[in-house]
Amino acid sequence: MKAIIPAAGLGTRFLPATRCMPKELLPVLDKPILQYVVEEALEPEGVDGVVIVNSREKPQIEQYFSVDEDFENMLRERGKGEAADRVHEASTLPVSFVYQDNPRGLGHAVHCAADKIDGEPFFVLLGDYFVPDKQMCVRMAQVSREHDGASVIAVAPVPEDQVSRYGIIAGQCVGHLDGAKDGEEEEGAVWKVTGLVEKPKPEDAPSHLFIVGRYLLSPRIMELLATQAPGAGNEIQLTDSMQRLLAEEEMYALVVDPAEGCDTGTPAAWAATNARMALKSPQTAEAFHEAFGDKALG
Repeated sequence: MKAIIPAAGLGTRFLPATRCMPKELLPVLDKPILQYVVEEALEPEGVDGVVIVNSREKPQIEQYFSVDEDFENMLRERGKGEAADRVHEASTLPVSFVYQDNPRGLGHAVHCAADKIDGEPFFVLLGDYFVPDKQMCVRMAQVSREHDGASVIAVAPVPEDQVSRYGIIAGQCVGHLDGAKDGEEEEGAVWKVTGLVEKPKPEDAPSHLFIVGRYLLSPRIMELLATQAPGAGNEIQLTDSMQRLLAEEEMYALVVDPAEGCDTGTPAAWAATNARMALKSPQTAEAFHEAFGDKALG
C-alpha cells in the first residue's frame, strides 16, 4: 500500500525564498516540512512506501532523500556522528518519485502516480500540513477497516461564515470511532458521505465539515481520474472524481481537530508552526521562552 504526496507546486506564496529552495524543504526547526509528512504517511499499518509527485524543476527534493556518502563521511571525520546519522535518516525512508510535467490540478498530480499503486487503496497527504503525532491517517485506516475497506477522508468543523472557502461534505453522522455517540461534528464522529460541495454559500452548505487534506482512497479513483474532465480553474479536480466515486462506492469521513496538525501553507502559518514546535521541544523551548517570555504563549 502506498501514500502519495503531491509536491510539484511552485510555492509562489513563499517567494523569493522558493526561487532556489522548494517550499517542501523549508525547515520546521531542524527538519524539512516534507520529511514530517513522509514520516506521517508511513505510520499506518500496511503502508510500505511513499510516492512523491515532483516537478523536474525541483531536483533538490530527490537529492534530500538520497544518500550523500561524502557529506556524511566528512561529518563523521569531524566528530559529528550524531549529525551524520540525522542526515542519513532521510535516505533510509522508502520514497520514490514520479513527475508532474504540467501543473493541471490536484487530481492530475495524484493520477501521475497511478502506475505506483498496484491496484491497492492508497493515501494522499497534502504537503503543506503535517500531524506531529502521526495518528490521523492511522485512525482513518481504522474507519476504513470498520466499513469494509471504504474510502475515508479527514474533515473538520469550520465556522459558518467560512464554509464558502472550502470543499464541504454532505452526509450524515453514523457513529463515533470509539463507539460513543457524541456530537455529530465533534472529533471522532464518523459520517457517511453522500456528496461533496465546493465552496458553497453558507445558507446552502450541507454541513460545516471541510476536507482537511488527508485521504484514503479506493484504487477505482485512479480510473476515474483518467477520464476526468477539467473542473474549477480548468484543472483536474480530485473532488470531482470523488463525487463520481460516490455513485459506485461508499465513502466515509472522520471528524478531526484541525489543530491536531500544523499548517505550513503560508509564511505566517509556517512561522507559527515553527513557534509551536519550538515550544514543544525540550531543546528549544527554554531558549524560546528566554527570547519572548510570556509573549511566546500569547
